[in-house]
Amino acid sequence: MQNPVNRNQALIDEFRANSGKVTGRHERSTLLLLTTMGAKTGRSHTTPVGYMPDGSRFLIFASKGGGPTNPDWYHNLLANPIATVEVGEEAFMARAVVLNGEERDRLYARQVERSPAFDEYELKTKRKIPVVALERIT
Repeated sequence: MQNPVNRNQALIDEFRANSGKVTGRHERSTLLLLTTMGAKTGRSHTTPVGYMPDGSRFLIFASKGGGPTNPDWYHNLLANPIATVEVGEEAFMARAVVLNGEERDRLYARQVERSPAFDEYELKTKRKIPVVALERIT
């Protein structure tokens, strides 16, 4: 079995080689590449993340498949909210904003409508899954 880091690198390589298109289990997903600065290490980390468009923003969900903790990329964004986003052939800098209250709940519900697995993720964990808006820096 391929370890997750190598699997992510293969997906990243395929994404970049094919203008954001990938095959396999992520073929129908809307994916972006998120490059964050490590909260502890200060090193850059690139992670494929599913997203939902919201006007000019890209919404990402720190679901970690319903795991008990938030994903590393979320902690990195809390420490340094400026990230690089790659969508299709485009790359740009973005500011991450954690959404709260009614806005968070409404947009998470919209994601559940698009992808029912997100309802299962919320049921599997005791934490409230964060919703992060990536806002392009112009």
